[in-house]
Amino acid sequence: MKTCLIVVNAYKRESAEIGGRIVSFLESRNVSAETLRFPQQEHGEPGANPFRGADFAVTLGGDGTVLYAARCCAPLGIPVFPVNLGEFGFIASVQKHEWRERLAEFLDGSAACAERGMAEAALVRGGETRCASNALNDIVVAAHTAAQMISLDIVCSGNSFGRFKADAVIVSTATGSTAYQAAAGGPIIDPALDALVLTPVCAFSLSSRPLVLPGESVLDIAVADSRTVGASLIADGRTLSDTLPGDHIVVRKSAHRVKIAGSTGAAFYAALRSKMNWAGGPVA
Repeated sequence: MKTCLIVVNAYKRESAEIGGRIVSFLESRNVSAETLRFPQQEHGEPGANPFRGADFAVTLGGDGTVLYAARCCAPLGIPVFPVNLGEFGFIASVQKHEWRERLAEFLDGSAACAERGMAEAALVRGGETRCASNALNDIVVAAHTAAQMISLDIVCSGNSFGRFKADAVIVSTATGSTAYQAAAGGPIIDPALDALVLTPVCAFSLSSRPLVLPGESVLDIAVADSRTVGASLIADGRTLSDTLPGDHIVVRKSAHRVKIAGSTGAAFYAALRSKMNWAGGPVA
């Protein structure tokens, strides 16, 4: 590996300082490195991918920084080395005090590097795809205004699930099961599993429960007419588009997978214990 793009989170004060040390370390290993400020430089030119030409990426921030890098790196097959400067670190599992040792292992080829599945969403209006995006965590169709319901007709691989009346619905990957989906009361899924999770948010029905679906499922979410509020299509926390009644959001497993260094089962369950206080018992 000869070239690296380092993503520096502009909201993390120590990110730039650690980034400078990583640049020096990589140069000592004959690896050239450039830095990219996130989120200020996230958008850039339409269609441009700033990671093109890099052999790998280093992210300095929380899981949100990794989500941005993953969306860009997955189509290019570029691995991501995530240093956690955030609160949870379910995806960014390399801690800041150990980056040097772990990065050396990564460059030597001895570090664990797991592949994570992604979801893909497309907004279809009048038979035409208006926008599309990959997401590592989740796809959300949500009401514009909090505490107001939208109506969504959901079909999964040809099977009608009926009409959902809720504040939102979340379609998460296994990786995203510890994010918004978990806060909405959905199940935690081991990220090694190939699955999608459909979770209604504040549904107006006691029978609306989260559903764990096969990874090959294709969800067609049709936006029904609402008298009071519109809805938005959101991917990994970014609003892609407002929707109109009659729009269809088609969600399926993405053709792309992202390679993430240090993303092991042990790191995942350690994060559950240390970050979410999951212990398995009152004195565990």
